[in-house]
Amino acid sequence: MRRRTGPGPWSCLCLSLASFLALSQGCNPVTEEELESPPSIEAPVGEVAQPLVAPGFAELHHHMFAEEAFSGGWLHGSHTGTLASCDGGMPESDHARVRMDLSDMLNLCPNSGSVDLGSVPLLSQFFGIGGAVASEFIGKIEGTEGDTGLHLGRMNVNTQWPRWDTIAHQQAWEGGLQKAHQGGMSLVMISLVSNEFLCKTLPYQNIKRPCNEMTDVDVQLQMARDFDARTSWAEIALTPAHARQIIASGKLAMVLSIESSKLFGTKDWRTELNRVYSLGVRSLQPVHQLDNRFGGAAPHNAIFHAAQFLENCHIDTDCGVTGNGFTLGFDVDASCRNVKGLTAEGKALVQEMMNKGMIVDIAHLSERSIQDTFALSQAKTYYPLFVSHGHFREVMNPALAATEKTTPAWVVKYLRQTGGMFGLRTAHDETRTYTKTAVANTCQGSTRSLAQAYEFGRLGLKVPMGFGADLNGFIQQTRPRFGNNGACSAGFQAEADAQMNQQRLTGPARLGTDFDVYGLAHVGLLPDLLRDLKNVGANTSGLENSTEKFLQMWERANSTRTGMADAALDIDTSGVAAYVPKATREAQYPTICGKAYAPNSKLIGDTCRFAQECVSGACTTSEGCSGSTGSCICDADSDCATNQYCGTGLNLGSCRDKQPRGALCTAGRECLSGKCSWLTCT
Repeated sequence: MRRRTGPGPWSCLCLSLASFLALSQGCNPVTEEELESPPSIEAPVGEVAQPLVAPGFAELHHHMFAEEAFSGGWLHGSHTGTLASCDGGMPESDHARVRMDLSDMLNLCPNSGSVDLGSVPLLSQFFGIGGAVASEFIGKIEGTEGDTGLHLGRMNVNTQWPRWDTIAHQQAWEGGLQKAHQGGMSLVMISLVSNEFLCKTLPYQNIKRPCNEMTDVDVQLQMARDFDARTSWAEIALTPAHARQIIASGKLAMVLSIESSKLFGTKDWRTELNRVYSLGVRSLQPVHQLDNRFGGAAPHNAIFHAAQFLENCHIDTDCGVTGNGFTLGFDVDASCRNVKGLTAEGKALVQEMMNKGMIVDIAHLSERSIQDTFALSQAKTYYPLFVSHGHFREVMNPALAATEKTTPAWVVKYLRQTGGMFGLRTAHDETRTYTKTAVANTCQGSTRSLAQAYEFGRLGLKVPMGFGADLNGFIQQTRPRFGNNGACSAGFQAEADAQMNQQRLTGPARLGTDFDVYGLAHVGLLPDLLRDLKNVGANTSGLENSTEKFLQMWERANSTRTGMADAALDIDTSGVAAYVPKATREAQYPTICGKAYAPNSKLIGDTCRFAQECVSGACTTSEGCSGSTGSCICDADSDCATNQYCGTGLNLGSCRDKQPRGALCTAGRECLSGKCSWLTCT
């Protein structure tokens, strides 16, 4: 149902806001000014009866308009149009880099000199170096150099980006969203997001306006409304019944949410809540990365420890969350848990959200804040609680499981008792093996890892789940099972090489789409992620029908409840295998130059460090002791599909008998055209 047919007061806001943005420079706190309020969105009237079950899957945490987060200074690419090549981070790049000198930021706290940032690698790099080097360090995780700082190899689309480790280039453009809808996604929760601290680290010339989280949220809210007005296949949903009507008409239902540490700034929160509600927002996270006026956050990434430290200049020595024996910013107990729960304002905010029938998102809340929220839920006859994006603590690797941000089974029990659900993060890295599923955990960070968590949630925790992908959310995604773009690479290189080779040998086979070698590169590949989860053996029926579960939760929030939705007495956390440390696993591989490698794991055309890694026994680099890499080449008839001897000289490593279009191939050099795609000459 289209609700706006022409220009009105909201278009005037576009002009006034555009003028404000054009005149604003720098990144200093500014006085929050009241913007002209656009007309409210009213719930549709005359809703028709809808099918009992809404088809399709739900993506519950999607940052479609995050190009305007951080005052528009970080992300490359628009949500509209098509993807475009970037400058690769060459100075002065307009994206994916922090300022050259950030050390002055820590001088804002008088006791900053007592903090040894050298013991925290991420903070040491971030504040001590700055610029492209620090930016690259942000994206540097196992199996990738990321696409931040200098990323010359990631300049052009359809080469190495978008791919699973994209954190600085657009992953949520509308063409991808429409593709996901066509592939079965019927509901998406659009999260309007920003973070003032990250904005303040960016080059001054890159930001469009003073750093202010709620200004960024308002800009994104306008973008969402504009998208709704001009799009025929998607629409903002205002009620569960309206969402069912949208879906029944063949459209994508969009539910608007806000994720901000400085939620509502210093303004009256009741007035602001009413304002954003009138504009279509139906969900909030009371807290994001930092403690705020509403409650305590769950500490996780060290960068946000520093951000919290700059807010309060507090150094805690009860537990060493940030470094050896100290925690920056957060007041933690001896168990490394934030001692701050919901404040009086936070409790009042949650109660008012419940009064409005809004979806209460407890992602990022500290454990004490979650307990406080659950008490409010109980007082409201078990009002549903919701985690839009999270990891199940019990099945994650120890480093991740130790963070308060992960979700333990007792919180999942709260979700079930209140009739809520869980948005499963699609980036799983190293995941412990869940022995009660038939899915082999043999490709770290891929759908095989994701399946361990999903099956644990399905069989052990028995909680309704949708996707919580967090695309454009500054995080890496599901890795591929094939190819040379970080397949199976969440452990260490030798293990990744061995596991990738195992995928080739034992399958299941490729899907035949970009997902095979680029992983979850953008929202349009979510249907392929679902297909590959099923491919490796997961029972995906719950995910495939997750939209209905979301709507039932939303309906429970807006109906008369008679008590607990589910006692959740059947939660079973057994069956999670003990974690084997990386060092122990790595010691099982042979070494050259002190580097572990997987023998005979790479085919012709794959990158290699040592000849022993190649099935052919030949690599263009003699040895990788210096860190250099080459490509596996052929050196005998048996290395070629046609048993034709490899050439010499300029043709070294290429099979002499080139193959025509449509023939089987493993590398472009085997084809007459020089192009090989999905094992076929093109």
